[in-house]
Amino acid sequence: MSERHVLARLQISGEKFEIIVNPDFALNYKLGKISDIDKVLVAYDVYSDVRKGLKAPSDKLMKYFKTTDVRKIADIIIKQGELQITAEQRRKLIEDKRKQIIAFITKNCVDPRTNLPIPALRVEQAMDQVKVSIDPFKEAEGQALKVIDALKSVLPLKIERVKLEVKVGPEYVPKMYNFIKSYGYLEKEEWLNDGSWRANVDMPAGLQAEFLDKLNKLTKGTAQVRILK
Repeated sequence: MSERHVLARLQISGEKFEIIVNPDFALNYKLGKISDIDKVLVAYDVYSDVRKGLKAPSDKLMKYFKTTDVRKIADIIIKQGELQITAEQRRKLIEDKRKQIIAFITKNCVDPRTNLPIPALRVEQAMDQVKVSIDPFKEAEGQALKVIDALKSVLPLKIERVKLEVKVGPEYVPKMYNFIKSYGYLEKEEWLNDGSWRANVDMPAGLQAEFLDKLNKLTKGTAQVRILK
């Protein structure tokens, strides 16, 4: 397929759904830079196999997407599925993500022998040495934590951390475990007499602002947070 047209694909319960999209507009749509799906779509059809010219049956679209509206289905496929990107797009995305990861490490890590920040060039050289793999679509902060673990084999470093006490209402607890795990470690938890849930969370200091912002949105501004360390 021409680099002017690429596929976006989503697999659900073994069923494959594909659409033909413009690579530049589709990437910007996936990254949240544009919202006009009509700029993205090259054809207003959903396929089970584009190369064979097989369109997805309407009953399967209703079963898995609850609609046959191509625009709504395309939105789901692009945001949740796999987007083919050009070699140049991938190179640029990885380069940008790599810079973000290096910036995170230099901001949040120090050399434990001197307690001084680690220069960006040294971090970059260490990443080359351990051959770190970077996902162009995953958040830089989350990937940075894995990179830090990998770098410890060749580069002395420690990450500055913060401990927070978080208190939320019982209706938000089911969402808390996976949410907290994506940022740090759950050290302690307890249920209080008023039915609320309180926990101590340990995380990299550089993630604190983002964590608090998302926690506020997740709990509709009702969460209570106290810095312990």
